[in-house]
Amino acid sequence: MKYFDAHCHVQFPVYDEDREAVLERMLAEDIGGVFVGCDLKSSKKAVELATRHDTFFASLGLHPNHESDERFEKASYLELGKSNKVVAVGECGLDYFRPIAVDDEVKRKQAALFKDHIQLALALNKPLIIHARPSKGSMDAYEDALVLLESAKQEHPELVGDFHFFVGDVATAKRIVALGFTISYTAVLTFTHDYDEVIRSVPLENILSETDSPYVAPEGKRGQRNEPTAVIDVAKAIARIRGEDEGTVRETLLENAKRIFHI
Repeated sequence: MKYFDAHCHVQFPVYDEDREAVLERMLAEDIGGVFVGCDLKSSKKAVELATRHDTFFASLGLHPNHESDERFEKASYLELGKSNKVVAVGECGLDYFRPIAVDDEVKRKQAALFKDHIQLALALNKPLIIHARPSKGSMDAYEDALVLLESAKQEHPELVGDFHFFVGDVATAKRIVALGFTISYTAVLTFTHDYDEVIRSVPLENILSETDSPYVAPEGKRGQRNEPTAVIDVAKAIARIRGEDEGTVRETLLENAKRIFHI
């Protein structure tokens, strides 16, 4: 592998017509990746897809925005997690941005679901892939997620994970690094400078590259369906922002993924 997409959804229906071609492009560019589940069905599909190649892996979980759509079946996820292609638990966490109304009851239910995923990750000895999206102009979802994780970390020092599609500030990033967790960035870096300060402030060893495909295509392809090959643009953007050698950054991002996901 030369690159690693730490978070993509190639199992989603949007790829049904040309999924094989997308996977072939990943292989042609020496890109490995984690296909991330958002519910039980997409988690099962992620595991199935990960069996296609030894550089493809899967994560399983119930996204916080699906909390009201599907009951979390821990036994089913534990059984699915027996696959040697499963390297993480998630996408899980807290989302205070998308729900129409975020009241105390919504937060309570999301927090309970997140705690279930933390326990699942500990049971499977896998890292977490965390979705934390704060309300506009706030760091609230990060704050609440970190309170839960910092408490869990005290009891379980082995707990690790990645905050995917990180949009937090420097102070929040420092708390994440203090936990021994990573943060990951998408091709949004190719068309905004909003996160440059944070990227420069975080040790390179705590950063992962991802695409969140099919979302967030890079500059020049905005509005189109994204795919894992855009992780090359992400790695280049991280190197540019940090003012570091592209080859060194690429290799470090890859090694970070191997370390976090035990691959």
